[in-house]
Amino acid sequence: MQVSVENKGALGRRMSVAVSAEQFEQAIASRLKKVSQQVKIPGFRPGKIPLKVVEARFGGKVMEEVAGELIQSTFREAIHREGLNPVAGPVIERKPVQRGKEFAYVAEFEVYPKIAKLDLTGQAIERPRCSITSEDVDRSIEALRKQRIAWQPDQREARDGDRVTVDLVGTVDGQAFDGGSANAMQLVLGAGGFMPGFEQGLVGAQKGDTRSLDLQFPLEHPKPELAGKPVKFEVRILEVAEPSLPEVDEDFVRQYGIEDGTVDVLRARVRANLEREMDQRLRALMRARVLEALVDANEFELPQALLKAEIDYVSRLYHTLRDSKGQTGTETADESAAYEQAARRRVARNLALAQAIQAHHIKADADKVRARVTEMAQGYESPEEFIRACYATPARLAEIEAAVVEVEAIEHLLGTAEFSDKSMTFQELVRLSAVSN
Repeated sequence: MQVSVENKGALGRRMSVAVSAEQFEQAIASRLKKVSQQVKIPGFRPGKIPLKVVEARFGGKVMEEVAGELIQSTFREAIHREGLNPVAGPVIERKPVQRGKEFAYVAEFEVYPKIAKLDLTGQAIERPRCSITSEDVDRSIEALRKQRIAWQPDQREARDGDRVTVDLVGTVDGQAFDGGSANAMQLVLGAGGFMPGFEQGLVGAQKGDTRSLDLQFPLEHPKPELAGKPVKFEVRILEVAEPSLPEVDEDFVRQYGIEDGTVDVLRARVRANLEREMDQRLRALMRARVLEALVDANEFELPQALLKAEIDYVSRLYHTLRDSKGQTGTETADESAAYEQAARRRVARNLALAQAIQAHHIKADADKVRARVTEMAQGYESPEEFIRACYATPARLAEIEAAVVEVEAIEHLLGTAEFSDKSMTFQELVRLSAVSN
C-alpha cells in the first residue's frame, strides 16, 4: 500500500492511498470464492459453482463490496502509519475501479490541533470561596413562599406586585396586528413579563378602568415588521388582585414532604440543597477559568467539523428557547455572532481539556466515582435506587466517570498554577457563574 499526505491549511489533510493490483485482485478472488460457497444457481450443486459463473453474475457487486472494505481497512492502517488523528469521518474520492489495475482513492479530513502547553505554569487564577448563610436560606424559603402565592381580588388601585387581569387590543398605524389582542390576560405588575412601559402604564388603575397606552416596540423585537414601531394599546382592567404569601408553618412545611412539619428540618434541607448547588457552581466556575487560562496560553486552529457541529447545537438550543417563549422570526446578526462566539469558546475549551487529560494520564478513580454517584443521589427521593440504576447503565456510568476525570484534570491543572482565594456571597457566585459559563 502506498500512502502520501498533503497538508491543506493547519488542520486539513488530503491523503492519497493506492492498493496494488495484486492485492486488489486477491481480495476479489477471495470474496468470489466465498460467494460461490453461499449462493444457489439452478443447474449447479451447492458449493460446486465454477468461479467464472459466479464472477459473471456477481462480479460487479463483489468488486464494489471489496472496494468499500478496502477503503475502511486501508484508511485505518494509513492514518495509524502516518500518525494522524482525524476529527471526523473522511470525504472519500474514489478512482474508477478496474480488474487488473491498482485500487486508489483520496481521503480528505481534518486532524486535531496539537496544543503545546498543557499546564498553567506562570498563570494566575482567582479561586472563589463561598459559604451558605442563614440569609441565603431565608431567601430560598421566601422563593418557596412566592411559588405558593394566593391572589386576593381587591377594589383598590393596582400597584407593583399586584396581578391584573385585562382585555387588550393593540394597533400599529391604526391596524390590528397578529398577537396584539388578548382576553382575560393576567400579568404581575413590575415582573417584566410584557413589553417595556406596559406594566408601568397600569399602575394606579382599578377594576373597570380603561387605559390607552402609547408605546414603542423594542428595536430587537423578533418580528421585523414590528421592530421599533409605535403601538397603541386599549386596555380594560377586569381585576386587580394582591398577593398573599403563606405563613411558614406546619402546613407549609408538610407540602415539601416533611411529615412532622418542623421548620428547622425544612431549613436544614434547604441549606443542604443550596450547598450542593454552591459546590456545583464553584466547580463549573473553576472549570471555566482554568480552561480559559489554558486556551489563552496557546494558539491553535479549531477544526471546522467540530465548530460547525457546535454552532448547530447552540443554534438549536437558541431556537428551542425562542419557541418555548412563543417567539418567531430569525435571529439577528448580533445573536448569530454571539452563539458562534460561544461555540468557539466551548470547542477550544473541550479540545484543551481532552489533550490535558491525555497528556497527564488522568483516569477515573473508582472511589471518587462512587462518591460522585452518592452525591448526585441525594437529590432524589430514593438515593439507593438512583445508585443502582447508575451502575446498571454503562452509558450513564461512563458519563459520571468522565465528569470525575474532568474534576481531577481541573485539580491537576490548578496545582500547576498560581492562584489566590476571593471570598464572595452565594448571590455573587450565582451571577458570576452564569456569566462565565
